Amino acid sequence: MSYSVAVRALCEFTAKVGDLDLRFTPSPSAQEGIVGHRTVASRRSAHYQHEVALEGDYQQLKVRGRADGYDPDANRLEEVKTYRGDLAAQPANHRQLHWAQVKVYGWLMCQKLGLDHIDLALVYFDIVGEGETVLNQRFDAPGLEQFFNQQCALFLDWARQEMQHRDARNAAAQSLAFPHADFRTGQRDLAESVYKAVTTGRCLMAQAPTGIGKTIGTIFPLLKALAPQQLDKLFFLTAKTPGRKLALDAAQVLYDSSPELSLRVLELVARDKACEHLDKACHGDSCPLAKGFYDRLPAARQAASQVRLLDQRSLRNVALAHQVCPYYLSQEMARWSDLIVADYNYYFDFGAMLFGLAQLNQWRVAVLVDEAHNLVERARSMYSASLDQYSLKTLRDSAPETLKKPLQRLNREWNALHKDQLAPYQAYAAKPDKLLQALSLCTSAMGDYFNDHPEALSGDLQAFYFDALQWAKVAELFNEHFIFDITKRSFSGKRSSSTLCLRNVVPAEFIRPRLTAARSSVLFSATLSPRHYYADLLGLPADTAWVDVASPFKAEQLQVSIVDRISTRFVHRQASLEPIVELLARQFAAQPGNYLAFFSSFDYLQQVAQLMAERHPQIELWLQSRGMAEAERQAFLDQFTHHSQGIGFAVLGGAFGEGIDLPGARLIGAFIATLGLPQLNPVNEQIKARMGAVFGAGYDYTYLYPGIQKVVQAAGRVIRSQQDRGVVMLIDDRFGESRVRQLLPRWWAINPL
Repeated sequence: MSYSVAVRALCEFTAKVGDLDLRFTPSPSAQEGIVGHRTVASRRSAHYQHEVALEGDYQQLKVRGRADGYDPDANRLEEVKTYRGDLAAQPANHRQLHWAQVKVYGWLMCQKLGLDHIDLALVYFDIVGEGETVLNQRFDAPGLEQFFNQQCALFLDWARQEMQHRDARNAAAQSLAFPHADFRTGQRDLAESVYKAVTTGRCLMAQAPTGIGKTIGTIFPLLKALAPQQLDKLFFLTAKTPGRKLALDAAQVLYDSSPELSLRVLELVARDKACEHLDKACHGDSCPLAKGFYDRLPAARQAASQVRLLDQRSLRNVALAHQVCPYYLSQEMARWSDLIVADYNYYFDFGAMLFGLAQLNQWRVAVLVDEAHNLVERARSMYSASLDQYSLKTLRDSAPETLKKPLQRLNREWNALHKDQLAPYQAYAAKPDKLLQALSLCTSAMGDYFNDHPEALSGDLQAFYFDALQWAKVAELFNEHFIFDITKRSFSGKRSSSTLCLRNVVPAEFIRPRLTAARSSVLFSATLSPRHYYADLLGLPADTAWVDVASPFKAEQLQVSIVDRISTRFVHRQASLEPIVELLARQFAAQPGNYLAFFSSFDYLQQVAQLMAERHPQIELWLQSRGMAEAERQAFLDQFTHHSQGIGFAVLGGAFGEGIDLPGARLIGAFIATLGLPQLNPVNEQIKARMGAVFGAGYDYTYLYPGIQKVVQAAGRVIRSQQDRGVVMLIDDRFGESRVRQLLPRWWAINPL
């Protein structure tokens, strides 16, 4: 059995030494890199070959890759690296890695063409000035072969360990038994649909009700498919922290039921949650965990590879034991783990690490998208960008002298946009080209400044710089699936301050390539109806499979009532307070226990809670507040015990509307006093117009479908197992409309109240 490795991955394993150092950054974007490579190639002779596929063998290793360019007339192979700023500031260990890559390519080219010698060149292309710095050196073939063999020998022990691990992993997965005595109702259908999707190489949308065990029901069939489908990795992607925990808990259940299961599971967390020294910069002169990072990495990597479940705590323990950065150790272990549990952005964002690694290493992956109804809004935010003029004005006063002029020019072009805008909010058909030119000059100047002054890479200046880069990147992609708008925030005489926003409203063109790049992508949730809404906005392929898993629950378990004599519309809100309070009190008196009451806003919540406390002081109330920290959210949930009695007040669509588990007596009912419709405002009205133009269903796509999805998610908190019993009251006359009722779960038996 051979082990395949990309040239870049091989050299990053064998030739990285010294400090972790992010000062020679930010590097050019992927798009800038592509343009830079094309520019270099366009300057070469007619016989110049670019993207030359090469491969070679060393014992059990197969090394492959694509060299950037080869000039047969000069017998010169080139490795092109784009950069911005001062090349002299590039750390020596970066240059060493680049030489290692080009020397490996050099030997593979000598081998392919039967060459005795070859010229190797590192071509550093300045994306701002478009100048080239060429470092050229002639090498003979035997010397390059020796270097190639040395790198392969350094990697071979690890490769053999990885091959043994993969064999053991696949064998254990093949014989893996389902970890519970039997499948729950619906769980087997879900598992079989997932297995069929990965076997046929299709995407799957799976609507499966809460309580059937979706997490284990999707992970288990993909483990069974590891060997037959020759999968390298499984990615379990979540919208929120509770989703990650469920996946890690499922992995522990599998380990407990099958101790022989050789499966490396890794949890990826955000940098600010993993960093040990938030006050320090990422280089050896500042952070002790960056000093000598690559020298200590091999031992840390080896230790981490022996831990089956690398959750945040376990990985931190390994990292600190070897004095390396936990965040960057987790990034390294993503290359060597089998099941990776991470946020959506690790696969779907512009510079998504997991997607990038999968493409670079040609991994065969299967992707699970947990609570996929959240992906629409999350994807829209990933591919959107905003700039705040107040931040710019603040920076102009404190900016270094060399940046004042480009910042002032940017501000002038910004103010020019206000000239014809009379309303506080306005959307525009085209992006602002003159402002974009000023923005480009500004970001170039800031990039140069940061390269010359790496100590300035922090604070407001850096934050604005990254926002500006994102804005410019999104502007390149601007089309009918985006909205460009300006929101004037304040007026002072003739001067105004505003926020410029490029809003992505249809992320399909960005999500589809990520879904189809995998062997199979499975999007699952309790709320994926209507199917066409998610398929349209997320760009699901035409052959995407669909399964609507039957509920394991019986209608008599959940008493669902529509209270259609009350309107929760804003204009009727004051009149709704008293009837809602009496409804809650009457239900609580008839059946004391724990309830959640959901409202459309904190203001509405407070008004009902205040009246409730006045009229029925004997009923204990627990209130969600704005901006609760994670510990505060947990404290709120901890009040719902098997012996407590009270009503928790929460905002629909917030932290307690989904992803929480309060089984049995911890929650026996929910009151939902809202349709969950997004707020009526100029932005949403603009989105409605765009949805109408693209899909012909502006109101439904902007308001109705997202609103009812939140309602169904909140109601799903009540019944968590086949032993649970509970009530749900839908409070608003619009719940009685047929087009609303048809969006509610089929298994509900709905009664008017």
